[in-house]
Amino acid sequence: MSYIHPKSDVDECSIGEGTNIWQFVVVMKGAIIGSDCNICANSLIEGNVKIGNRVTVKSGVSLWDGIIVENDVFIGPNATFTNDLFPRSKKHLESHPSTIIEQGASIGANSTIVCGNIIGKHAFIAAGSVVTKDVPDYCLVAGVPAKCMGWVSEHGSKLTFKENKAICKISGDEYYLSSNKVAKK
Repeated sequence: MSYIHPKSDVDECSIGEGTNIWQFVVVMKGAIIGSDCNICANSLIEGNVKIGNRVTVKSGVSLWDGIIVENDVFIGPNATFTNDLFPRSKKHLESHPSTIIEQGASIGANSTIVCGNIIGKHAFIAAGSVVTKDVPDYCLVAGVPAKCMGWVSEHGSKLTFKENKAICKISGDEYYLSSNKVAKK
């Protein structure tokens, strides 16, 4: 059973089983939100947004048209997403560039994600970063603009590669680095 706080404004949309939508959240007509999600207070989700299962959207996040959030994503408080590369007052786009946050990625608090980019699987965006280009799978990025600072496991543990092999300190899983790309064994 899903929970929608009485002080939220949820239009006709699809909300999966077990999802919680807290106070002062606005969800516009047509939005798709998966199962077991947690949409925290003071967030906004426009109608052409798709959110997968087990996603956490912390307070103060606005998800604009064209954003796709895959399963198991964490979006930290006050993360900012754009949906127009050349914004002008009273000039509206016919369609918005897609921004895709792939499975298991984490977006740190107060980060800015410029539209049209893909955040790779299990990537980790450090708090306060400004993402201006695609982020590879398992990549840890930080800074303004965000740059690759290393690699993380599916558990978020920093990976230290020796001879292109690393072991996750949490799970013991093996990861391999080749041509500046990381893959799990």
